[in-house]
Amino acid sequence: MRIGPYNLPNSLVLAPMAGVTDRPFRELCRRLGAGLAVSEMVSSNSLLWGSAKTRRRADHTGEPSPRSVQIVGADPALMAAAARYNVDQGAEIVDINMGCPAKKVCHVMAGSALLKDEELVARILVAVVTAVEVPVTLKIRTGWDTQHRNGVAVARIAEECGIQALAIHGRTRACGYTGAAEYDTIRAIKAAVSIPIIANGDIRTSEQARDVLAYTAADGVMIGRAAQGRPWLFRQIHHFLSTGEHLPDPPLSLVRDILLEHLGNLYTFYGATTGPLVARKHLSWYIKGVPGAALYRDAVNRTNTVEQQLTLTREHFNRLIDEKRVNS
Repeated sequence: MRIGPYNLPNSLVLAPMAGVTDRPFRELCRRLGAGLAVSEMVSSNSLLWGSAKTRRRADHTGEPSPRSVQIVGADPALMAAAARYNVDQGAEIVDINMGCPAKKVCHVMAGSALLKDEELVARILVAVVTAVEVPVTLKIRTGWDTQHRNGVAVARIAEECGIQALAIHGRTRACGYTGAAEYDTIRAIKAAVSIPIIANGDIRTSEQARDVLAYTAADGVMIGRAAQGRPWLFRQIHHFLSTGEHLPDPPLSLVRDILLEHLGNLYTFYGATTGPLVARKHLSWYIKGVPGAALYRDAVNRTNTVEQQLTLTREHFNRLIDEKRVNS
């Protein structure tokens, strides 16, 4: 898949997720098979650019190219300024968020709330595209609610405004994350425009990725929640799409090593105080389905230090590995 001047190594994209797709997670998913990883959304409100949280979200030090940053807002001029700011900070692709269903975003008429106002959508897209020389991409939902699925109309607007790739989550804003994603609208969008289309929503397995690509004719798939605690999912899907064969889940020893590497990068990125707090949710995702998960999660959530988290994690996985070796 190609976005502007960038030929991606494959058609698998890590979805932007607030509080999740920080630099350590993006780098890990890229190393384990994602062709592109999009940052957490950065507000277009210039008052927030100096905050520690925003600086972390715009931090791409050492990150492989192309670096994609998502911005969110409802004012065309502020969105254009945010795009320029992030390009100055190293962004090589600017992604516009018109897909977030969160109330705090939609209440200020940003994110998926913008789908109600197609004229404003066009003004924002034109402002951002003309503000920067890097490719601009867009993420949307299929519409505002099930009675107003205007994804095809918004896609045509996006193409006319110079958007170079479009990701569509197969739910409306009103659906949030409930119910099943639908791909009919994504299929219709792909048939209506010529820019690359990336399908998103409920893609958790290699077979689902294959089936969604086949049904929609999309150029790629975007994976979000399914990669939480399973960053190797991208490698598995890429292998399956390329060969038709399944890669097995990694053994516990490799899961342990990936997790410890991820923890170390989180501690370095956030520091010894915030790092362990951020790590807790990742630890819960990695341990899901692993024997003794509940006891481990309860113990690790009581810890506040790097040393305690690392010790508990090593001990738990090493014990499981030893038990499996004895029983095999």
